Amino acid sequence: MIRVALAAAVRTLPRAAGLAYEPKFDGHRLVVVRSAADVTLQARSGRIVTSAFPDLAAAALRLPAGTVLDGEVVVWHGGRTDFALVQRRAAATPARAAVLAQSLPASYAAFDVLELAGLDVRGRPYERRRALLVDLLLPLGPPLQPVPMTTDPELAATWYETLPASGIEGLVVKRLDQTYPAGRRGWQKLRHTDVRDAAVVGYTGTPRRPLALVLVLPVGDETPLVSSPLTAALRREVAEAAAARGGGEPPATATATVTAIGLGEVPYRALDPPLTAEVRHTSARHPPPEVLRLRTDL
Repeated sequence: MIRVALAAAVRTLPRAAGLAYEPKFDGHRLVVVRSAADVTLQARSGRIVTSAFPDLAAAALRLPAGTVLDGEVVVWHGGRTDFALVQRRAAATPARAAVLAQSLPASYAAFDVLELAGLDVRGRPYERRRALLVDLLLPLGPPLQPVPMTTDPELAATWYETLPASGIEGLVVKRLDQTYPAGRRGWQKLRHTDVRDAAVVGYTGTPRRPLALVLVLPVGDETPLVSSPLTAALRREVAEAAAARGGGEPPATATATVTAIGLGEVPYRALDPPLTAEVRHTSARHPPPEVLRLRTDL
């Protein structure tokens, strides 16, 4: 398994000499491994997903043997990247994947090269790896493409403000002199963050100790989401509000479940009528929405 570099979240755009800025695509992290014989596609978790993206695997056969790339697989639809379509591609059976490759072709936004012609280049500065990546991919063209990059913080700020319409989540910031930080949060990421009211349709945990809220955000397809863990103060407040509203079918007999990041399907206790909470969220999938406060005034 190839350990990928990670990024720590920041609230403001870092500005300093020696920094590089890249758009952050809203897709699935994907490592492309071109061996002498074939191509292997690895998800961030280490799972092999080659069969889900046969179009990318075929395109990667044009890479020289001994090449390893790090990047994001995205699907463009209506002039923007669509994360739901990437999920659809990733979950497809091998037979279905071949059909989807024709109707929903994937693109690969590469942002780093880890190995080239059998030579491990992770110890080289990012500036050098970036040059190697561009030289490698530009002659090949789509669907394998290097992500845009700039060292101009003003241009990066413009990207941050204007590119969300194309499905871009935010920015990733790297030092030009930085080696590849495998398995570490050595990069920085600035995501678009919205604070808004959300419907609280339930909660996980027990009536005395709610753990997280089940939310429906006022955007997207109204799919319930599980919030990040509640603070102690919010747990007490939610417990009191839930008791007042009689929310509490036990998880053992509840029929409602929701997908929680890192946990899979979990049961939850419904609230009827729902509460309202003020939440901060950066995207509908990751990280989970953060509950700031209950809107007891509503």
